[in-house]
Amino acid sequence: MRHVVCFIAALLALALPGESMAAEKLKAVASFSILADLVKQVGGDHVDVTAIVGPDGDAHVFQPSPQDAKAVADANLVVINGLGLEGWVARLIQSSGTKAPVVVASKGVKPLQGEGEDKGKSDPHAWQSIANAKIYVANIRDGLIAADPADKADFEASAKTYLAKLDELEGEVKTAIASIPPKNRKIITTHDAFGYFGRAYGMSFIAPQGVSTETEPSAKDVAKIIRQIKAQHIPAVFLENISDDRLMQQIARESGAKIGDKLYSDALSKPGAGADSYIDMMHNNIAAFTKALKQ
Repeated sequence: MRHVVCFIAALLALALPGESMAAEKLKAVASFSILADLVKQVGGDHVDVTAIVGPDGDAHVFQPSPQDAKAVADANLVVINGLGLEGWVARLIQSSGTKAPVVVASKGVKPLQGEGEDKGKSDPHAWQSIANAKIYVANIRDGLIAADPADKADFEASAKTYLAKLDELEGEVKTAIASIPPKNRKIITTHDAFGYFGRAYGMSFIAPQGVSTETEPSAKDVAKIIRQIKAQHIPAVFLENISDDRLMQQIARESGAKIGDKLYSDALSKPGAGADSYIDMMHNNIAAFTKALKQ
């Protein structure tokens, strides 16, 4: 009997390293917090996700650190938005020397084109349309499967479940927007991050800054927006979590528009602040819109 017990113990000892390797998680690096959440939703327990640009961070003007390069170097998968959002990401990937495959989450999205000073640029904020977020999820799912084929079934199941939640979310958004009088569906935001949302759900967004936060609006631009608010009776201006609020406070004062609740455009909130996942972010934004514009 003692020999049998020893034999079983030896077999277990041999099996443990294999089990440990099988349980090792895929290291994924996402360029910013919204993408990181989508990777978590699809990857589940099989993936450890790091966001280069974290909550409340601005991916437009971000400057990577040596620690970011190390995270990319150690990754098994890198997920980026594309469409010109992360002007720094190609240099970061190259300097890191990583061999990890790169997933462009926006692949297959039909991009909106910028206007005015942004003419010739693609609007990178495609995730603001839930239909586009579904494309992101499919691309992330396929990238995870390619990096970790052994867990294909789990990735497919998680993606299917999450896509169903996005279908439900889209219905909620459409119902909420339908409750806002059409004449009130015009608002001012800090930068032009909601073009896809406006196109998908029938709202007009005006912003003193273009599709990137890198350039400052001129006094002439600000004066034009104030005149437009007064002429079109635009009821509210909204502050974004990634932006300095002083300009929007000035526009609100000089135009008479009220300031709505905070919007989340390019980044999630910190944990527990009400918008720390993509779905919570969208819930936060539509609640802010309806609260300010319904009456």
